[in-house]
Amino acid sequence: MNNLLNTELNYQDLVSKYGSPLLVLDKATVRHQYRALKSALPGVTLHYALKPLPHDTLIDVLEEEGACFDLASNGEVDIMIRHGIDPDKCIHTHPIKKMNDIAYALNYGCRIFVADNVCELEKLAAFKDQVKVMIRVSFPNPETKVDLSKKFGALPEEVLPLLQTAVSLGIEVYGLSFHVGSQVKTSKRHVEAVNACSEIISEARRNNININVLDIGGGFPVDYENAGETDIREFCKPIVEALSNIPDNIRVIAEPGRFIAAPSMVGICSVTGKSMRFGKPWYYLDDGVYCSYSGQIFDHVVYPKFTQKIGAINFSVLAGPTCDSIDIIAEDIPLPELEVGDLIIGKMMGAYTIATATDFNFIPRAKIVEVDLEREPLSINIEMVA
Repeated sequence: MNNLLNTELNYQDLVSKYGSPLLVLDKATVRHQYRALKSALPGVTLHYALKPLPHDTLIDVLEEEGACFDLASNGEVDIMIRHGIDPDKCIHTHPIKKMNDIAYALNYGCRIFVADNVCELEKLAAFKDQVKVMIRVSFPNPETKVDLSKKFGALPEEVLPLLQTAVSLGIEVYGLSFHVGSQVKTSKRHVEAVNACSEIISEARRNNININVLDIGGGFPVDYENAGETDIREFCKPIVEALSNIPDNIRVIAEPGRFIAAPSMVGICSVTGKSMRFGKPWYYLDDGVYCSYSGQIFDHVVYPKFTQKIGAINFSVLAGPTCDSIDIIAEDIPLPELEVGDLIIGKMMGAYTIATATDFNFIPRAKIVEVDLEREPLSINIEMVA
């Protein structure tokens, strides 16, 4: 199939038409990634986590595919309302919430919430006739750069008391959830978490607490290093095997974000200036770490970058457009000699790029160009980033 994972666009033509910098969002790649993960996790309901790329077009494509959604803020609730998404297809997974956050989501119609401590359960108790709760379990993962169990989740031995507290407060128990971290290297921690949650479910049932759902979170990796396609079926095989051993009648859901979003965008930016500094060529670009490359700061990711120009290679520096010395995209990157107007292409730039971009220095953000390389390869829509 045609998608950004196996298609080279005419980057110069896009810049000539629409200017620079650009982010190119391909609907076909969104479909491809969603279908690949759904196939690799049979029977698992996928709730797309909005935070990596809360873009209207991506949401529309996923809704057409039958996806559900994972929300964590009032702003993300507003996105669902704007798209007319059925609230029954949504879960609210932020473990820490203001009372009015709960009320706002309930007013929309989303009833499923996550908690990992008594304080949060006491907040939910004020809405006990409307809410269902999933208790988030902590499974620290030193193998990932973003260990989400560092900030959220109850230790496994704390979960049964929390479930009992929820019942005593009159809150309907819905399930358990976990997130083993972002961009994990192997599915080993997923498997360990599934097995541990299976034991908790059995223990809860022995204490007359019924668990209906297990949320296995996200963390499904993409291949940044090679800008290629991850063998997600092979990654998920051990998870599927572990899920086959959980107690009966447990519905399984997941919260993929990066896996769907990251490969769906290519970044295009232009050289705006050049100089020799400290014996190296420096190339100044019209995009940087305060804009589309923000994920290099906030997400600890190095996006694959290249130029289509050829020539003798020098180790060079790529700097962003702001008046801040932190705004450096790459140092010691091997590049041919570039001139003003030459292009730098970034791949795998869908996740944590526009979502974390800023307006620092009032530098304009990249425009977004939408393509559909599967259905309408010549049809292009353009919009400004809000």
